[in-house]
Amino acid sequence: MNPPLVDRSTARIDVRPPVPGPDMGRRRLVAAWFWTGAALTFLILIIGGITRLTQSGLSIVDWQPFIGVVPPIGEAQWQETFDRYRQFPEYQQLRPGMTLSEFKFIFFWEYLHRLAARLIGVVFLVPFALFKWRGYLDRRLTRRSLALFALGGLQGFMGWFMVTSGLYEQPHVSHYRLAIHLSIAFTIFACCVWFALDLQDRPALRMQQDARRRLTRLVAAVGVLLAVQIFWGALVAGLDAGYIFNTFPLMGGSLVPVSLLALEPALRNFVENPATVQWIHRVLGTALALSAVYALMRARRVAPDDSAVVHLSMVVVLLVTLQYLFGVVTLLLHVPVALGVLHQATAMVLFGTWLALLHRLRSGQATPLR
Repeated sequence: MNPPLVDRSTARIDVRPPVPGPDMGRRRLVAAWFWTGAALTFLILIIGGITRLTQSGLSIVDWQPFIGVVPPIGEAQWQETFDRYRQFPEYQQLRPGMTLSEFKFIFFWEYLHRLAARLIGVVFLVPFALFKWRGYLDRRLTRRSLALFALGGLQGFMGWFMVTSGLYEQPHVSHYRLAIHLSIAFTIFACCVWFALDLQDRPALRMQQDARRRLTRLVAAVGVLLAVQIFWGALVAGLDAGYIFNTFPLMGGSLVPVSLLALEPALRNFVENPATVQWIHRVLGTALALSAVYALMRARRVAPDDSAVVHLSMVVVLLVTLQYLFGVVTLLLHVPVALGVLHQATAMVLFGTWLALLHRLRSGQATPLR
């Protein structure tokens, strides 16, 4: 590994890329494994969004991690599964006239969601065992891989914990649990992307150290705002807040809804009042767009010679703009499934691009393997 060279006369940092060696092929294989995990997490996000928007998440009322892989076969098993579903409040309160064919539709999306989650577990476990046996994983990569396994297990538990909140007393899952469930998915995606980037070759980075430090802090602040926005977006989804105030930019004829502080105590409104939660989501989206544009302006000023930093900053601004437009159109059209899923998927693409930008600023060279 070549150490960073600092030109003290110009206070610029030049981080050399790693010299190709015998571990290059191993590094690429492990990186591909992490990229696959990120791609599957993205796929599960899309399926989960469809499951949510089609109100399919409570169609499977039992948690069967292993035998649940096999769906009902034959009319007798389907009827038995449907009869089991009809014992719960969602059918009794919201869908008392549902037919078996309609039940099969919502069952399909929840089943596909759970099947994809099991698939990602297999995709992680089998290569991990192979890489560990072949000596491709050093101590650091082993710890990172085990952390991903732990997050995957936590995500599986949280998914079922979320479902149970809507099975018995009221046919609506907890929006808090939904937001945590989504946040864990983004965390898994972030780990996969970051670990993969750590193992890839990068061209030398040339920036003034002080400018690099300040830009890194600014980009990190944009990321914090993005994470908060994603969390509040999950609260919007969990409270079905996108189905009210379907106008923009006004809400009920004003920029601030009159019911902003309708609940007592006042702090409850920010996480439990659908009107307030949607308003916060709007405000955060506007603040995120402005902060992303400012970060791009700073990047072009302090890193004009680093095309990766500038281009990634431009892509972040483009994606934030698209995300904002998708959000507005989704709201105006009363949350059609396709646009709602596109809005959510764009959030993860934006998050991944922001991660790549932050990684470019923070990391100098690839992580070596033994």
